[in-house]
Amino acid sequence: MAKTEKFDLVIIGGGPGGYVAAVRAAQLDMRVACVEKEPRLGGVCLRVGCIPSKALLDSSEYYHLAKERFAEHGIETGKLTLDLPAMMARKDKVVEDLTDNVRKLLERNKIEIVHGTARLAGSGRVEVKNAEEKDRQQTLEAKSIILATGSEPVAVPGLEFDGKNIISSSEALQLKTVPKQLGIVGGGYIGLELGSVWRRLGAEVTVIEMLPQIVAALDGQVGRTLHRILKKQGFDFRLKTKVTGAKASAKKVTVTLGAGGKEETLKFDKLLVAVGRRPLTRGLGLEEIGIETDAKTGMVIVNEKYQTNQPGIYAIGDLIAGPMLAHKASAEGTAAVEGIAGLPGEVNYDAIPAIIYTAPEVASVGLTEEQVKQREIPYRVGTYPFTGAGRARCLGETDGFAKVIAHKKTDRVLGVHVIGARASEMIAECVLAVEFGAAAEDMARTVHGHPTFSEALMEAAMAASGH
Repeated sequence: MAKTEKFDLVIIGGGPGGYVAAVRAAQLDMRVACVEKEPRLGGVCLRVGCIPSKALLDSSEYYHLAKERFAEHGIETGKLTLDLPAMMARKDKVVEDLTDNVRKLLERNKIEIVHGTARLAGSGRVEVKNAEEKDRQQTLEAKSIILATGSEPVAVPGLEFDGKNIISSSEALQLKTVPKQLGIVGGGYIGLELGSVWRRLGAEVTVIEMLPQIVAALDGQVGRTLHRILKKQGFDFRLKTKVTGAKASAKKVTVTLGAGGKEETLKFDKLLVAVGRRPLTRGLGLEEIGIETDAKTGMVIVNEKYQTNQPGIYAIGDLIAGPMLAHKASAEGTAAVEGIAGLPGEVNYDAIPAIIYTAPEVASVGLTEEQVKQREIPYRVGTYPFTGAGRARCLGETDGFAKVIAHKKTDRVLGVHVIGARASEMIAECVLAVEFGAAAEDMARTVHGHPTFSEALMEAAMAASGH
């Protein structure tokens, strides 16, 4: 049985881009429907991405600290045991609570939540197949439609996911036991974060990366430091190495590696393939209605207002060009809705923070030193090590440094890169500096609390401004 309902805006996807766009549209007095195929809202981020991974990172960090670091603080724990099911249950509860909060947020804003699989059915029409009753179909009509369906892991030919031995990030968040040997294909932030979880819990972790460095987008100085620290933690890195084959048996995965013209065979209990993600557009009906996508990446092509080549249809988040980050999707969702409403809405892509939740954390905004050199911009660099920060000394978290890159002539902050404890929180100050076109001297002359980790930013800014 089919029924038709009319809205001002229909959003396909209930993740950080979709639900934020829905709430902003409701605030602007639009009648909104949000379509989500999964039982819970929140998208990949809340269900099988950002949130569960950070929950496990925090839990595994506590375990590691109790095992390796509590004694130096005078805390004796005795024999330490790991209750992995309890750790996983806590992670699941965090996800459950936050996804419930998203549902309540949409309900409070009188947004119609439609559970089912959506497909574009022409101009201003979306067909939704009910999640539970497949033969039940609903048609939603709207002046505007926003596509916010997110992304999915990229599979590598010859390393297809089987969900048991060759796994994606989703399965890596749900393992029942700690693998003795974990292989990770891909040295990006997903692989390093999940590798950190299982390394702390006892796994031997080998990271296989084709490029000569991990997390290639990082500032080179920061990337080299992260590589050195993780190696010290027990990570085994195989850089400039390609996986040429893999064979899964009942309990092991045999992987053949190629590097420098030589081949090597390794065996793992689990092989995590984390080489990137791709836009999830399968089944949306883009081709049928003529929406343009990039032939190489599959990303939806949009203009500065996030509108596709089809009037009234917009796309945001992981579906379009740019970093696949939840906060980037949220910002685009807000900007797209404001544009639909006739308001000025935009996203400053030069001021989007990127964070890696390893230990130490890595956070950055703006240009790297390599990018500044490539663009032939005259610049100055200021760095300050956490060994010189009193708060870092008190906590015993002295790995890393803060780095500020400023224009040599104008002193404007071009980029900030932090590797160290609390980096994920410290970067907000730096994003604000880039957003408002602050000078390094502005950061340096801003009084920072003492003792804090953020004092390292003040000192680095002071050095970059020539003081």
